[in-house]
Order: sequence, then C-alpha cells, then structure tokens
Amino acid sequence: MSNHLNRASKHFDLEQNLYIEGDNLEALKLLRQDYRDKVKLIYIDPPYNTGHQFVYSDKFTSQQWGSMMLHRLEAARELLSDDGAIFISIDQHEMIRLVGICDEVFGSVNRVAIISVINNLKGRSDNAFFATCHEFLLVYAKAVDKLSITGFPLSDDEVNDEYDQQDEIGRYKLIGFRKTGRAWKREERPNMFYPVLFKNQQFSTLPPHELVQLYDEQRGTFNDAYLLALTERCQRQGFQVIWPKNEQGVYGRWRWGIETFLAQKDSHLALNAAGTLCTKMRATLENGQLRMKAAKTVWYKPDYDTGSAARQLATLMGRADLFENPKSLTFIADIIKIATRKDSIVLDFFSGSSTTAHAVMQQNAEDGGCRKFIMVQRPDPTATGSAARQAGYHTICEIGEERIRRSGQLILAKQKERGDTQLINTVFRIEKLPQSH
Repeated sequence: MSNHLNRASKHFDLEQNLYIEGDNLEALKLLRQDYRDKVKLIYIDPPYNTGHQFVYSDKFTSQQWGSMMLHRLEAARELLSDDGAIFISIDQHEMIRLVGICDEVFGSVNRVAIISVINNLKGRSDNAFFATCHEFLLVYAKAVDKLSITGFPLSDDEVNDEYDQQDEIGRYKLIGFRKTGRAWKREERPNMFYPVLFKNQQFSTLPPHELVQLYDEQRGTFNDAYLLALTERCQRQGFQVIWPKNEQGVYGRWRWGIETFLAQKDSHLALNAAGTLCTKMRATLENGQLRMKAAKTVWYKPDYDTGSAARQLATLMGRADLFENPKSLTFIADIIKIATRKDSIVLDFFSGSSTTAHAVMQQNAEDGGCRKFIMVQRPDPTATGSAARQAGYHTICEIGEERIRRSGQLILAKQKERGDTQLINTVFRIEKLPQSH
C-alpha cells in the first residue's frame, strides 16, 4: 500500500525492501534519517545529458546537469557506510565532468577505478570516426582505506589454465616471492628483509641472533657489509643465498615475515624454471573455497550487451519496448557480487526499470543472502501511444514496480523447484513523495 511521506515523523524499516516514487534529491534527504552510514553499495545510471530534454531539476540549483549531479551525490555520500562505494555508469559525453564532480564530493584519493564496460561489441554505427562500443563505470569509495571489495570466483577453465601445476595439496601457480608494487622497498618493511637459503631441495634462513644484525632499528639503517659477509659464508657452506633484489640490483623485501616463512616454506615455496624464488598460489583457499580473482578495469560479457538486456526484460514483462536501453542484469549482478556482503543495503536512486532490485534478489537466491534494496524513481509519464502506455503502464515507476514483482515471482519459483529451504524476501514497500511543481 502506498503512503505519503511525512518529513517530520516518517521513519523507514531497515529490514524492508523499499521503492520510493518521487524526486531523488528529496528522497535522499529523507533517507538520511534512517540510512545514514548504512548503505554498502550505491549504483546509479543517471541521464547522460546527450542533448535530449532534461527533466531533473530542483529549486535550490540551476537546471544544468552538473549541478543536478553534484547535489544528489553530496546527499548520497552521507548514506554510504564507511566501507561502502558508489558505482556510476556514464558515457563519454559527461565522463570527464563527472570525474571532477566525484573528486569534489568524495575526494580524488577515494577514486577507486574508471572501468570500461563493453556493452556493444560491434560498435555504434552512428558515431563519427570511431564506433563506440563501451561506456564507463566510475567507482568511488567513501573512505578508500576502509573499502571492502572482493573479486570474482575463478571459473573451472581459469583454474585449469592458470593454476597449471599440482602437488599433494592441490593445484597452484607460481608467483614471485619478492614483493612488487606498493611498499616494495626494504626500508618500508625491515622485518621482511632476510636471506633465503636453499640447499638439498630445502629452504631455510639464518637464526634470529644473526638476522637481527642486518638492521639497526635505532638508526634506521641496514648493515650491508655484514650482509655481504653472511652471503660469502653461506655460499662457502654450499647454500644458494637468495635476497629480495630487483633487476637493477636494488634490495626490496619479501612477501612474508620470518614467522610465516618458517611455517610455510616447505609447502608453499618453490624455484621456477628460471631459478626465481616463488610462492605457490593455491587455486583453493584453506576453507575449501575457490580463490577470487581481482576485477579488472575492462569488463565484458556477452550478456552485458544492451540488446541482450532489452530482450531479457521483454521476456520477463511479456512485451518488448517497454523501457529504452535497460541495464544488463548480469552487469548489475556482477557489481553486487564484488561490492556487497550478504546482509548489505543497496541503493539505486535513478532506478529506471529496476534492474538493480532484480539483481539484488537474484544474488540473494544464489548465495543465501538477505540484502535489501532501495529504489528511487521519478514517476515520469510514459509517452502517449508508446508500447508501455498500450500495455497499461502510465509511469516509469509502474514498469519498475511490476518488474520487481515478476522477477521476484520467477526467482521464488526457481528456488522452490530446487528445493531451497530459505526463500528470498521479494516483498517491497512503495512510498510516494508529494510531487513538486
């Protein structure tokens, strides 16, 4: 049942799924009462300001696109949890401006990624000079040092192709034991700088009373003369002495400290064919789950295609052309997989056809989660004579709400067919904001 919101007294039940009909800036301000610092993921697909009639405005700012986005992002930031992130789809027309706005709102230090999402592999034939085949996905954290984002599970093919070696424990691949990238220097982790000795197919290192002489903690300096003397002595004893040194001869540090080295050297270290010291990265973690792979900055799956998304929506709704350019369900589901936990709250305040709500329910069915969604959409009228109006949908909200109902019913039916004992929550509350004029 729909209700009009009372700004002074209205509170939302955080355990409910929520659909708000109304201006998203007003909705974001109201949501602050109950959802401040509680939303793990915000995904939005805002209007791209391509020259068509622009319907978003508010009485506090000018009607230009940048002002519209600035104030909504400022309000949205207050809803994000400390470990949360916002993902924004955008095309080339406003990508640069949007980066500037997001840098202002979230801080450039919290800019996590600018991802290219290929959603039309053939390219758009109406583009001049270059056929555009992708859009962008901006990712910003509320606080990058607290951000929680996982990767994607490895597929069977990736396990077989990448983890191409095997021992008594399982499949693995070799990666260099010397730390590369961020914080690689020995000065940054002195306790991770030590010699690895190799002899008779076994790894070892020096005793603590000798290792401690490598670094003077009070002065913050390394004793390289002592290092050379140790190396010569160990070599005379028949050891291969391996230091974390790069190709330019600069000393770095290892990935592990001494305690981890001593505990795992026999089962997780090896020399590769070139004689480089490596760790055995396992395909399976200690808890039995497959290792996750980090998400890349280029995303592509056939299901991301805009045509595929439109066909999927048409199949679900029983009619084509109800909504122009819906987002891919697989694409939104992939964002949810890496950016949420099972109990997270997900917000979309340009919710359109409610792909995000559909994806939240689908992910809950896949992993037994209890994520909640909040959808916000202006009740803009469908065009007279359009397929949507002919099908009885008078506003975009009616399309989105019906999609949630239908997708929820479909997911529940599939769960029951599988014999799942924990069915997802498909119930959602509709709230209507007073329309501003």
